[in-house]
Amino acid sequence: MRAPDAQRAVAAAVATATALDLAVDDVAVLHDSNKLTLRLLPCDALARVAPGEPHVARFEIDLARRLAASGSPVAALDPRVPPRVHERDGFAITLWTYYEPATSDAVPPADYADALARLHAGMRDVDLATPHFTDRVEQARRLVASRERTPALVEEDRRLLADALAGLRRSIGERAAPDQVLHGEPHPGNLVATGHGPLFVDLETCCRGPVEFDLAHAPDAVADHYPGIDRDLLRQCRTLVLAMITAWRWDRDDQFPDGHRLAARWLDRLRTDLHPDLRR
Repeated sequence: MRAPDAQRAVAAAVATATALDLAVDDVAVLHDSNKLTLRLLPCDALARVAPGEPHVARFEIDLARRLAASGSPVAALDPRVPPRVHERDGFAITLWTYYEPATSDAVPPADYADALARLHAGMRDVDLATPHFTDRVEQARRLVASRERTPALVEEDRRLLADALAGLRRSIGERAAPDQVLHGEPHPGNLVATGHGPLFVDLETCCRGPVEFDLAHAPDAVADHYPGIDRDLLRQCRTLVLAMITAWRWDRDDQFPDGHRLAARWLDRLRTDLHPDLRR
């Protein structure tokens, strides 16, 4: 988030928490991307602050409450305040329980797979309208197609990404694998090791699709502990996810640190991973 917007976002979070009788004398920025994740002290609440319309945050709160009620491994909302989106100064603010990390090490693959399988089990019981994963693929495709939004993307690489996104979406769809509600981006940055076990956060990317699409975001070793997966479908989903995250990095408004360097490296990986008929 750009510095002036980040300052406003922090001020909005502090004012919101204070109005809800939560004591805030200090703020630690835990994550800074298109939204801010803040630890508010001494009340020890976690605030997520996003610019724009609050409908995405409302969806995330609704989903988190349903999953927590079923015992799914997700972070809980802060029980001291109303479970809703708080709007202030153009930001949508949600308040969550802060969990002290239980370890500095990565979650072991077996524990990661178990948490993801339990999350998927809870999500199968959720009756909630969600986008399909192909909608997110289409968003990436439109981004790549827009020279105005991706001015630094050279034409040869633009064609590579466009062909990869379209071809993989088609081939995965033709497999007709079972769909269910998914996290959408259960990568290691969205799994917190806590004293309550591993907990998933950031549910706003929730979508429908095969479980292999979720597993494609996790470290490779996690799939070895997840039962009943289609290995070929997982391989295709991994390549699709790589194409999608590469596309996001070329967005002119993307603020990911060193994004273009990463995108160039991922393009090289993509050329290696693609099917022979999609290679340039």
